[in-house]
Amino acid sequence: MSNLNQNISSGHGEHADSLLRFMTCGSVDDGKSTLIGRLLFDTKTILADTLNQIERTSKKRGMEAVDLSLLTDGLQAEREQGITIDVAYRYFSTGTRKYIIADSPGHEQYTRNMVTAASTANLAIILIDARRGVLTQTRRHSFLAKLVGIPHLVVAINKMDLIDHDRAVFDRICGEYRAFADEIGLGDVRFIPMSALNGDNIVDRGEAMSWYTGPTLLEILETAPAAHTEQAEAFRFPVQYVCRPQASDNPDLHDYRGFMGRVESGSVKVGDRVTALPSGQSSIVKRIELGAVSLPEAIHEQSVSILLEDEIDVSRGDMLVPSDEQPVVSKDIEGMVCWFSETPLSPARTYLVRHTTRTSKAKIAAIDYRVDVNTLAQEPVTSLAMNDIARIRLRLAQPLAVDPYADNRATGAFIVIDESTNNTVGAGMIVSTGAGATAA
Repeated sequence: MSNLNQNISSGHGEHADSLLRFMTCGSVDDGKSTLIGRLLFDTKTILADTLNQIERTSKKRGMEAVDLSLLTDGLQAEREQGITIDVAYRYFSTGTRKYIIADSPGHEQYTRNMVTAASTANLAIILIDARRGVLTQTRRHSFLAKLVGIPHLVVAINKMDLIDHDRAVFDRICGEYRAFADEIGLGDVRFIPMSALNGDNIVDRGEAMSWYTGPTLLEILETAPAAHTEQAEAFRFPVQYVCRPQASDNPDLHDYRGFMGRVESGSVKVGDRVTALPSGQSSIVKRIELGAVSLPEAIHEQSVSILLEDEIDVSRGDMLVPSDEQPVVSKDIEGMVCWFSETPLSPARTYLVRHTTRTSKAKIAAIDYRVDVNTLAQEPVTSLAMNDIARIRLRLAQPLAVDPYADNRATGAFIVIDESTNNTVGAGMIVSTGAGATAA
């Protein structure tokens, strides 16, 4: 699950406040793919050749109308089964902002795929079939959305056309979901009655549910806060690469030492005092560069080079942070982990833990409990199977500079790697640090 712990990319990150990453989730056949197809269709962001292709496919299936779900069910195997088995990403824009949509699978055995989709989302659309109401999978997906820290939820009660747009049914489902949301501590939840098939209350309001006076889905999406915009975040800059030009005719570059990486959160200005972790050495930011351009300030999700006034020891895997707002440096971390591998987690084995740009060997110190994602009960276990979610304690060979995931999704996330195969076998969210923690 690389999304939880993205490596640094070159150039600009999508840091503009106009970008919204959101995901859809729900039970099988609740209409996730159709909803996304309707959004793309009604916002006129489907290319003509794509539309022609899905029209032909729909006719082959004997359908009179265009099957908009084909826009996201990209794998042929999915189309044959009629279900979504992997995460399908789609991109579109309106005159107001840009969007990245993740259409996640509904089956319990694809929990790991949903966690992947949720890891970078700032809003989740939970679809509910109006005929079936709140199901076990609805509760499971809502719990996972909370676990992965998605701050905003839209409960889309779909297929209202199949119950004659009955407001009483809508109100009953809203009440049932609110009770569950209060139980697990969900915060911002909004409800919309809709028909993805007919397009009611998605982009256009329609006339079938005149009793609903709230915003359409697109109106909510257009005004939803983007990532990094709702609260002040501390500056966090994991170092990806130390740039030291070796052969250059330019004497100004002989002493050049730039620390390259991506600003995962917060911002930094020329003149700010920063500390390199885990060493604890400090200096002043002398210059910030984006390619050949010098910047007075770098903000979240920008990939830049930072030059310091002093020669301090900084290498790949270290992190630059504000000297007066530092994370905890620790060899002991506790977190919630989702296990991805078909090979069970074994406390007897050594794994690699990758946190931002730093990798450390780790042992599983303890498995506190496994969460039954259907009942949300906490169960004692000695190992984890694929798609299991559990609270674990890790003992690391090297210290990591970490924040709780609830405070910072970038520096509170990690992935677990099988050192023999180099496969990603788990992804986790840091809850707290253990006894070995130190205030940096």
